[in-house]
Amino acid sequence: MKRFIYSVTLASTMLFATSCEEKLDELLENPNAVNASTANPDFLLNSIQLGYQGLWYGISDDGARLTRQINQGSALYELAYTAPATNGTWSTAYAGILADIEFLTPLAEKANLQRHLGIAKTIKAMVLFDLVDTFGDVPYSEALDAANFNPNVDDDAAIYEAAFKLLDEATTHFTATGAAGTPNDYFYARNYTRWVKLVNTLKLRYFLTKRLIDPAGSRTGINALIAANNMLGNGDDFVFRFGTTNADPDSRHPKFAGQYTSGGGDYQSTFFMHHLTVEKGFDDPRVRYYMYRQRLSNTTNVDEQECISQIPPPHYLVGGFPYCNPAGNKGYWGRDHLDPDGIPPDGLARTAYGVYPSGGRFDNNSAAPVNNPQLGGRGQGIHPIMLAAYVDFMLAEAALTLGTTGDPKALMLSGIKKQIDFVRATALTTAEASVITAFDPTDQFNRSRDNYLAFVDARYTAAANNDAKLNVIATEYWLALYGNGKESFNLYRRTGKPAKMQPALEERPGPFIRSFLYPNNYTVTNLNASQKADLAQQVFWDNNPASPWIY
Repeated sequence: MKRFIYSVTLASTMLFATSCEEKLDELLENPNAVNASTANPDFLLNSIQLGYQGLWYGISDDGARLTRQINQGSALYELAYTAPATNGTWSTAYAGILADIEFLTPLAEKANLQRHLGIAKTIKAMVLFDLVDTFGDVPYSEALDAANFNPNVDDDAAIYEAAFKLLDEATTHFTATGAAGTPNDYFYARNYTRWVKLVNTLKLRYFLTKRLIDPAGSRTGINALIAANNMLGNGDDFVFRFGTTNADPDSRHPKFAGQYTSGGGDYQSTFFMHHLTVEKGFDDPRVRYYMYRQRLSNTTNVDEQECISQIPPPHYLVGGFPYCNPAGNKGYWGRDHLDPDGIPPDGLARTAYGVYPSGGRFDNNSAAPVNNPQLGGRGQGIHPIMLAAYVDFMLAEAALTLGTTGDPKALMLSGIKKQIDFVRATALTTAEASVITAFDPTDQFNRSRDNYLAFVDARYTAAANNDAKLNVIATEYWLALYGNGKESFNLYRRTGKPAKMQPALEERPGPFIRSFLYPNNYTVTNLNASQKADLAQQVFWDNNPASPWIY
């Protein structure tokens, strides 16, 4: 592994003096370099927070593609996710965030910067959880020793426990009296009560993630959190908010910046749009917020969309999966899972990202091309890292599968309502507010939401057994997780739900990814690194059957 270089101000460097002579040390020391005596803890914490939103986005994007929230290209999983694909995730985590936290910690301890430590340790715990969920065993105990170029991996379960311990320490820092410093807080604007609620919510996530391997411990831990009643609620959502500036640095949501500048960008998932527009027999109240159609009807030109003239592959026909476009001729234009086709000139025709969470356009049937960065919310989107609604979905799953306190159906319905309301409230903070209220006034929106809740209520009640009920909960959570593929990927590996996911176009695309290959920038530079045999290696908390249980 490469020697870690601290990214204090994203470009700063550390000078390591080599002389034993104090006078020579002084002569060799670069006055422009950052060291422990000149480093600014506020700048370090800024770098840590900004680094985490970037790390989260990369992991989330991969998870969204794997769980059919957005399209995954390439015909085979092993071609879509090669070893170099996660180089950025690895370097951001280790050479960026974790190295900065290692540098910040003694400075903050010396200056009694308790809140800096609380934020840093919370983010460190999240990074460790994310690394384990992504790769399994990774370096930790030896990872930040600048003298060790070849750190060994730690057991992934042990790293999870270390991350949990950091959450306890963070709470102590957030509640300490006599703390110094006023850190720049990109998430909660120095509301440390909310940081504590986030910490407790991350503990809920920890226990739920481990429920397959330690049901008794998870049940006890989750019930204790329920009794304490101090997790994220309405208004406590942990999100990273983007701006509308397209100068350097670009403050806009990356999905907006990648699509609304000149058109093109990602394809939406045919399967996800099917669930938003067809599967229940009516449109999901969120679909016009999630998606923006550049066409209001399906194309009839095979040069634009080749699949309209083709017969679905046999395994699609047998399974009854949607193919090519959702039914209904509504213009929802995306791609099927692992579609390897080339890109025709359809950048101003395919369905684009909407106002939530990407800060794009609300779909009011205007069907205008998305090639103007002044359109819609102009990029003022969010990363929905952990929402209050997610708490209810996690508690619903726990109540059904572990018997923890609470009614699974009531918790699920509460989660749906909170997330639907959050989608609209977030969209109304953008420049699209007047467009939204004109096309989807509050009373109409509320009726659509309540009708949706009534439908899901009836579906859950009619479910024949707990497995079917879990599928209802997980499917609704998956729909609510649009914009957060990280939690969607964990949900899918933990539950195998939603059931009957659209398969790859190729009948045998290789095993579904249970963890990612180690990146090249780790395996090539570390003499102790050993690459995994394949993408089917499971992380410690995933003891579900091996592929093709999920695909």
